[in-house]
Amino acid sequence: MSAAVVAKKTERRDPPGRAPRRRRRRGLADQATGWSFAGPSTLLVLGFSLLPMGWALRLSMTDSDLVTEGQGVGLDNYRALADDPVFWKSIRNTLELTALYIPASLLLGLVVALLLNKPIRGIAFYRACFLVPFVASAAAEGLLMAFVFDKDFGAVNGLLTRAGLPAQGFLDDPSQAMFVITGIFVWTQFGFNVVIYLAALQDIAPEVLEAAAIDGAGRWRTFRHIIIPSVRPISLFLAVWGLIDCLQFFDLLLTSTRGGPVNSTITIVYYVWQLAFEYFTAGYGAAVAYALFAGSLVAIVLGLLFGRRKGFLL
Repeated sequence: MSAAVVAKKTERRDPPGRAPRRRRRRGLADQATGWSFAGPSTLLVLGFSLLPMGWALRLSMTDSDLVTEGQGVGLDNYRALADDPVFWKSIRNTLELTALYIPASLLLGLVVALLLNKPIRGIAFYRACFLVPFVASAAAEGLLMAFVFDKDFGAVNGLLTRAGLPAQGFLDDPSQAMFVITGIFVWTQFGFNVVIYLAALQDIAPEVLEAAAIDGAGRWRTFRHIIIPSVRPISLFLAVWGLIDCLQFFDLLLTSTRGGPVNSTITIVYYVWQLAFEYFTAGYGAAVAYALFAGSLVAIVLGLLFGRRKGFLL
């Protein structure tokens, strides 16, 4: 006799209402077990995310300096954003960083992943070399790059001088600083893209590639019609990830240019830190942070909707 038949007979012998109560108790026990695992993480999220967000929202409606409580000013801090030239400069710089970083990091990550997907000798060493900048401290990399690109004693200008080329201002030149800092940012972060793209490439069935080769498809057609469609969802994920990285760009900037020269590299996150911890206008800094939050939320949602509409996401 099967277990299902025994269970049905047992259920028939139970008094009316006992079986639903038993199932209800079993469901409550399962929920209790689940919350015993999820409860600590939920408390951490509430304690370190939602509560600080609520406190920052309240702070944005005061003129607090983080030392005193400050007086309530309503929405005056948000109204002041419209007339703040540094705020708009930080937004333009953040958008410029995003427009430069995302295409460069995606393209470079895919190209390197294609090269590292070959069965060559010492491949593990090469893969580790590209991952090291990503796992290293961004603050330390900023200090290193500030020395490498120093206009007077930097190694790059030393090489240019030996080659008979004029020395450049790099991080001290307002017209070059954003391009240099973006290049450094790409160097420190694209290793993550390499790892993700490499995993996606190795997930492509070898039979598909073999069939394409048998049908006479060359490298370009294989890349265009097989590899590109296969990594398209991954590219969207990495683009959104890169957008978040750009909106949070801070530590590398702090140890290299500190937003200069002449605010040419200041980003919105660095401006929030500057307002709160250099100028001690924490209330206004919280208002800028909430403007960043609103803009980030809109940009990420639009990006995901675009990807779903174009078929990049399921």
